[in-house]
Amino acid sequence: MPRRIPPCLAIVMPCYNEESILPRTVSRIAGFLSAVMADESVGECSFVLCVDDGSVDATWELITQAAKRDSRIRGIRLSRNCGHQTALLAGLSAVPDCDVVVSIDADLQDDPSAIRAMLAAWRAGFGVVYGVRDCRMTDTLFKRKTAGLFYRLMRLAGVELILDHADFRLLDRAALDALLEYRERNLFLRGLVPLVGFRSTIVRYARLARSAGESKYPLHRMIALAVEGITSFSITPLRMIALAGLMISCLSAVAVLYALAVKTSGYSIRGWTSVIIAIFFMGGVQMLSLGIIGEYIGKIYLETKRRPHFHIASAVNTADRS
Repeated sequence: MPRRIPPCLAIVMPCYNEESILPRTVSRIAGFLSAVMADESVGECSFVLCVDDGSVDATWELITQAAKRDSRIRGIRLSRNCGHQTALLAGLSAVPDCDVVVSIDADLQDDPSAIRAMLAAWRAGFGVVYGVRDCRMTDTLFKRKTAGLFYRLMRLAGVELILDHADFRLLDRAALDALLEYRERNLFLRGLVPLVGFRSTIVRYARLARSAGESKYPLHRMIALAVEGITSFSITPLRMIALAGLMISCLSAVAVLYALAVKTSGYSIRGWTSVIIAIFFMGGVQMLSLGIIGEYIGKIYLETKRRPHFHIASAVNTADRS
């Protein structure tokens, strides 16, 4: 019986201003790689790819030092800060020589040991394995509430998402190649991966507390991510505008009939309150509607330019240099 060849695993890790925790993260993931290589769960060709998303601290220097000590550590540095989703895409695009790829954040909140269960699911025939946190108790109450609201809004808008899944996932070669065929600039990978299809499952893990550094997703970035996700995958907001317009038109027709009835009965009262309320109400609805429509037009504008997502400024232990 022929011996099974262990798969080549690539662990892609976007990094942005992570100098306070990166040495600990690299050490832990390198230790995990050594363990799974030792029991032949993965092949000797496996590696970690750190993607420096234009950090302004010593993140790139730390990646370079780690790569010099350990050839399994690879690194690419983007020419500027492009955002987490673009940095992750850059890393996924730079791993042509692997059988499976796992994306993980650099803050050590995603448990690397859960990758073993992901690999087991992959061997069982699943091309996409989502890492799903089993609870959110390490998050603040505000973060838990806003995250729940985010998932509800996305589902209400018709966007297919995996509940309590961020960007900790495994993709096999076929799923990765299919994902890289999506060329839109408005990136929301959590929504794109389910669109790829392929047989999928989830692996639950305990979300750990951040031991150093600061979260790269404060409130304003969470809001921006929600807007990006909804407007990139759903036209529900546009349909809501149409529905609101229909409802307001019906109410306006009723108001016109009422005004005519009052006028003909001789009881009309000349006043400005109702007029001012109507003007402000309609003005607010119109400005909100124009803002939503403008968001979609802006995305069309960016897509038509076909600009590249990123540029790689430098690389270490990899042939990708530009």
